[in-house]
Formats: sequence, C-alpha cells, structure tokens
Amino acid sequence: MRRLAAIAALLAACGGKDKGVPVPFEVASAKGARFSLTDVAPPASYDPFALARASAGHEPVNEEPSTPPQCYTKTAGVSNACASCHTKSAAPNFADDWELQQNYSFTEYARINRWQNQFRERSDKVAAFSDADVLGYVRRDNYAPLLAWLQANPGAPGYLPDLDFAKGFDAEGFAADGSQWRALRYKPFVGSFWATNGSTDDVFVRLPERFRTSREIYRTNLAILEAAITAAPKDARPVRQIEPIDERAGGLDLDGDGQLGTATSIVGIPAHYVGGAEAIAVARALYPAGTELLHTVRYLDPERPGFTATRMKEVRYAVKGRELVERQIGRAYMELENPDVAPHTGNALVGLTNNFGWQLHGFIEDANGWLRKQTEEEHGYCMGCHTGLGVTVDQTFAFARKVPGAAGWRPQDPTGIPDVPQAGQTTGEYAQYLTRVQGGDDLRANDEVVTKFLRAGEVEATAGAALAADIGTLVTPSAKRAIALDRAYLANVIEQSYVWGREASTSPAKAVMTTITEDTRSTGLGEADRVYRDTRLQLAWPKP
Repeated sequence: MRRLAAIAALLAACGGKDKGVPVPFEVASAKGARFSLTDVAPPASYDPFALARASAGHEPVNEEPSTPPQCYTKTAGVSNACASCHTKSAAPNFADDWELQQNYSFTEYARINRWQNQFRERSDKVAAFSDADVLGYVRRDNYAPLLAWLQANPGAPGYLPDLDFAKGFDAEGFAADGSQWRALRYKPFVGSFWATNGSTDDVFVRLPERFRTSREIYRTNLAILEAAITAAPKDARPVRQIEPIDERAGGLDLDGDGQLGTATSIVGIPAHYVGGAEAIAVARALYPAGTELLHTVRYLDPERPGFTATRMKEVRYAVKGRELVERQIGRAYMELENPDVAPHTGNALVGLTNNFGWQLHGFIEDANGWLRKQTEEEHGYCMGCHTGLGVTVDQTFAFARKVPGAAGWRPQDPTGIPDVPQAGQTTGEYAQYLTRVQGGDDLRANDEVVTKFLRAGEVEATAGAALAADIGTLVTPSAKRAIALDRAYLANVIEQSYVWGREASTSPAKAVMTTITEDTRSTGLGEADRVYRDTRLQLAWPKP
C-alpha cells in the first residue's frame, strides 16, 4: 500500500503535464527513483505488481500501441521492410495483408507517430556508464529475485513465471527443474530480432499435461507439433501408421525410418496427437488449446554464446486459451477491421487476450532494473505483432522457424545456423532481407551491418558466403556495438518510457516518418514495383 500511495503522490505532483506534453503514468512513476548499475538485490519495497495495479483505469498516452514503431519507416520507394510482416497469407491465416506494403494504412489517430523515443537524444542519461559497469549490469540476474518474490507472495494474479533458468536444461532441451518447459533453437525473425539490432531472445514451449503422460509421449507430441507448425502449406501430408501399436509413440513412424518411438523429426503430419491427447486432432499451422510459450528478451553480452546476457529486459508469456476452427478464425480476422469490436480483453494483472484465443502477459524492468508486471498500455504494444499479421503462424513467430529435429531442441544460439531460404524460395532469407530493405534493420539505422555486408545495394560476395554458412556473422554485432546498444537501452529503463518506445536507439532515427498525411500516405513501393507477396515464416531447411 505504501508503494501505491507513493505512485499516486507522484502523479498528483506531476499534474500530468511536463512543458505542455502529457507525462505518461509509467514515466511519472520513475520520478525520484535511484537507478544504479551495481545493485545486487531489489530494494525492500520491491513489488513487481505495484505499477500494474496502480495503472488500472488510467488513460493511455497512445491509444493504439499495437501499431509498432517499425511501421513508420521511410521507404523512399526503395526500402521494403514492410514485406517482412505483411504478405499474401495462407489458411488458416486469413490476414492476406500484402497491400499494406503500398500505403501507410493507419487510422486517423495513428497517423501521428507517437513513438517519440525514436527521435529523442538521450545519450546524456547514460554517458557516464563505463563499459565495465554496463557489462557488470547485464551479467547480473534480475529474474531470480522475481521468482523469490513470487514464492514469498503466493496468490499473485496472472501468469507467474515458473521456469528456473539457474537449474539449466538436459541434453534434449527439457528444463532440469521439472517444469516440463522445453527449449527451442530457431532462426531469429528478420531485422528486429537480431542481436545486432538491440536484443537477444530465447523461447520455450510447454504442452498441457495430457500431452506429456510420459517422457516418450511428450517428445512425440512435441515432434508432431513441430511438423504442424513448421510445415508450409504444400508440405502437409499424412504420416503412415504401422502395426503393432507402440504405446510409447502412438504407433507412428514419425521420421520414416521404419522404427517406432525413435523419431527426431517428422516427414508429415499425423491426424491426432498421441497418449492422453489421442483425441486431439492435429491442425496444420495451429497450436492445440493450452499450449504455452515463454519468451525472454535479453541484453547483449559479447562473451556469451549468441551474445545472450543473463539480465532480462522482458519476460513474455503466451497461452492459447481456446482453439478456434477455420470459420471462427476467419471471423476473428474480420473483427480486426471492425472498430466496434474490442481488439482484446483483460487487464494488466491477468494479461490481454486477443480474438484468436491467445492470452499475453509481460514483465519488464522497473526504474531500478528489477522485473515488474507491464501496465495495460505496455501490454498493448505486444498485441501489434501477435494479432493479425499475414506472416505469423497462429499469431506466433519462433516455433515455425525451429531448427529441425534434435538440433532444435536446446537453448537458443543462432551461431552456426545456415541462412536457409524461406519456404518456396531459393535465396537465403537474410541476404534477401538486406537487399529488399537496403539496410541492416527495419529503420536503416545499423551502419555496422551496411558497411560489412552491402555494396551498392547488393550483398558483398565474401560476406555473403560467410552468411550463407553461418547467420552468426550477421546477427551478432561487434563487442563495441553490443555494449553501445546495452547502454542506449538503459535510457528506457531509467525513464520508464517504454510507452514512447522500447528499442535500443544509439542515436535519433532519421529514416522514420513523424506524421502521415494524404500526400505521404503512399510508401512508393507499388510505383517502384518493389512489393513482394512471397514472404513466409516457415523455412526451406535442407532435406536430411
């Protein structure tokens, strides 16, 4: 209660204004906070739910936080980052939103770019931090204190993180803590999810209890899910069933080797899951109800595999609360166009649920660097990419890009993954992205990538050959850039200004629209014949 009173007092003192500009509730909460790079434990007043509780009923600064900052990129008629997300989709994704590449098709409200952190010079806030202090900060665990608080305060609302990273994972990627989470290794989504553009991340999956009645059954059901999510539409075909029935693997010769229960990959999609989930039908490109995904967003550590630091910027969680048939999915896409239908339900404490049945929760760093529950507006930011994009597979990204078989069942490390093409294509996905975007990120602000990889708009031959064999040559930055990105992001933490943008910006953006008018509504990509309808999340991995 003391914490809530303090926040209320801060808001009253600020009066909601600062030089004529509304002060976001979250930013006001940071006034008077003492940020330190060297703190090893949260203060005694630490309550990761306080700000979320206090934000109930608060008017948002940005009424449409689901329109992400990347959508305001200046294309100049030649740079097409839009195709990464907006494409000619395939059922059961009915977004088919490739035309958004041609215009900034925003509502009247969203025509003003409200992600003002893109344009603010904030280097003075972090200039005093030495490289050594920054590295010390990102190597300090801020997740364990959250787990400790939850254990000491049972009954907290919403999803409560339950994966103990300190205990690690076994050789098959299963969490050693017995939580039944399993690690995914995957090819990161283009642009924003590359470490060289600000953050590393990892993803874990967990199926409902009936899917994991034994270790063998669980492995098999996860392999079936892998087939369902990673298969491009033309790849869907049945898996033969052979006798006698082997209860350990449901009688499925999953990898076509003539043996039961030994699958490391699948050559088709079975009709049903197995074991206790044998009544659950398998649907291509859809997760079964109850599927959970855990996603942590990390700082960069040049001395760790994949640059994955210990400290977390965010903990993101999603659970599929209900399963929709295609007719219901089609209706959900139609509802996205109806301004009278709420895009989601829920609140900051229990998470937001979209019309596709996914409930999203998020934790982010507070003004002292310790994890707290996101406010409702901050949760809304996540809905933009996980509700209705043409490229997603059941509103998700990572699992569809899993490295095939056993090599993809372990903690994330992109090092050594080849630059395989997207499904149905022949050019390496990342090389294609660089040439289509004419830069190393969606906002064309990554000069390090441009210098290393692009020559007159084409991928340089030697760098391209290295990229084809190992995407680590592209996605991981130099140590100098990694520390600069870590340092830049800390301005967001100190200010608690995530509602103005949460990217790691080392300098104000230049290739970004501030306002969309009728004269600037066209991206120019249609006129330049640089619109692409072939984007796929799934990948064309080499056949084993």
